[in-house]
Amino acid sequence: MIDKMKKTAIVGATGIVGQQFLTALKGHPWLKITTLAASIKSAGKNYEDALRDPKTQALRWYINEEPPAEFLEMKVEDASNLDPSKFDVIFTAIESDQAKKLEPKLAAKTAVISTASAFRYESDVPIIIPGINSDHISLLDIQRKKRGWDGFIIPIPNCTTTGLAISLKPINDSFGLRNVIMTSMQAVSGAGRSPGVPSLDITDNIIPFIPNEEEKIQDETKKILGVKEGNNIKEADFNISSTCTRVNVLEGHTESVFVSTKEKCTIKGIKEAMEQYTGTLMDKGLPSAPKKWIVVNEDPFRPQPRLDRNAYGGMATTIGRIRTDNVLKNGVKYLLVTHNTKMGAAKGAVMVAELLVNRGYI
Repeated sequence: MIDKMKKTAIVGATGIVGQQFLTALKGHPWLKITTLAASIKSAGKNYEDALRDPKTQALRWYINEEPPAEFLEMKVEDASNLDPSKFDVIFTAIESDQAKKLEPKLAAKTAVISTASAFRYESDVPIIIPGINSDHISLLDIQRKKRGWDGFIIPIPNCTTTGLAISLKPINDSFGLRNVIMTSMQAVSGAGRSPGVPSLDITDNIIPFIPNEEEKIQDETKKILGVKEGNNIKEADFNISSTCTRVNVLEGHTESVFVSTKEKCTIKGIKEAMEQYTGTLMDKGLPSAPKKWIVVNEDPFRPQPRLDRNAYGGMATTIGRIRTDNVLKNGVKYLLVTHNTKMGAAKGAVMVAELLVNRGYI
């Protein structure tokens, strides 16, 4: 139990990820949204009016749920003039260029949880997936001291990294990882609305390149599965190669993964490691945490994004078609589906906030 509700602000509240935060935090037992913030063009309007298209007056609401009524009359503040000292935690749902300028100003006073990549690769900034690498959270003490901040910045991973790292964690713990090769088939919602993916490009098509995505996944996965040593994270020592594509699916990223382990493994052993994985003890009792981190499906036609993306509220990673690979040494291969706009975005960020509350950082 927490002693009081934590005052929460959403920066970038009118965008698709900001809207995801509103739905993820509706009725949350620990976190209470007290302020919505966006760009100067939305500032001063109530939230409902800020969402309306100025030409058509249509409500630009992109989530497959009704907008939470309690926020529609809330005044939107100018994000650039936000006073961070008024909040216990601020979620930012803005582009990386904006994040580089704004997030340090906010973090000087309070906790900032970011969906942007701007600070993911800084040595004193952990990339946390609760249940996977929660022990990296102590790096925040180093970040505060080094930067002279009262608060901190903690980003969530790239949405494609999230499912991959979750699936690799029990394999690495049980058998060690030598090499990882991954090809993603990513949903169009991962590109957001602006610029998004043009409909005539994605219809009846696969787009074989997503700028900067492969490098993010390769760097982030090794950092997440690394070990904290002193004031730094020592990256995991396996090799990783990825190819990222965009497919005509609305939500849910699918990934085809090939793994070479250090120790000899069996398919039975891999399945047991995944099915029995329960996360770390410090993550128990988080309101957004799934009852199972990984769902292993024996159906050879699963996982499928339409059928499996919402497993345990969109917070579990579903894995299927676990097979021996005869090309790689100690090789195994499988497919996974993870919900890119829930576990991979706002809901995953909310779970990070819950971990921070649980550990006394918020």
